[in-house]
Amino acid sequence: MTDTLFIRPMARNDLEPLLEIVRGTGMFTRAEAEVAYELMDIWLNRPEQKDYIIYVAEENGELAGYVCYGPTPATESTFDLYWIVVHPALQRRGIGGKLLAFAEKECRKRGGRLMVIETSSTEKYAGTRNFYRLNGYEVEGRIKDFYAVGDDRLIFTRRFQ
Repeated sequence: MTDTLFIRPMARNDLEPLLEIVRGTGMFTRAEAEVAYELMDIWLNRPEQKDYIIYVAEENGELAGYVCYGPTPATESTFDLYWIVVHPALQRRGIGGKLLAFAEKECRKRGGRLMVIETSSTEKYAGTRNFYRLNGYEVEGRIKDFYAVGDDRLIFTRRFQ
């Protein structure tokens, strides 16, 4: 666990370092990294939008990761967690859990009652799925062969009291 973590809104000068973190994890395809960029660009350049909220974590003044979440369009009090990424050298130190807890707290402040997270069923994402389960999420749905043949979309949820 880290005690020197600071969470703040993403700023323009965070863009390239965050994209380096995304690429450095080795978890995401080029197309997925492009989606990460698109959401960051929306956050930075369209302040009127309400769909994507991005906060970064800093440890000792260095970017450690980020979380992207937002209200699910056309729902009442449901939020999506789109991205949670931690620098590879800083993983397994509680940063991801703190980013997730921060996003959940912010969602609850906005009246959120349900958080939805989608991820892959492949072995590569076993640690990710375990992380969600350890943080109180359950698989509520599966769409077979969604991302590719043999790569199902798993839908995790957590309801807030």
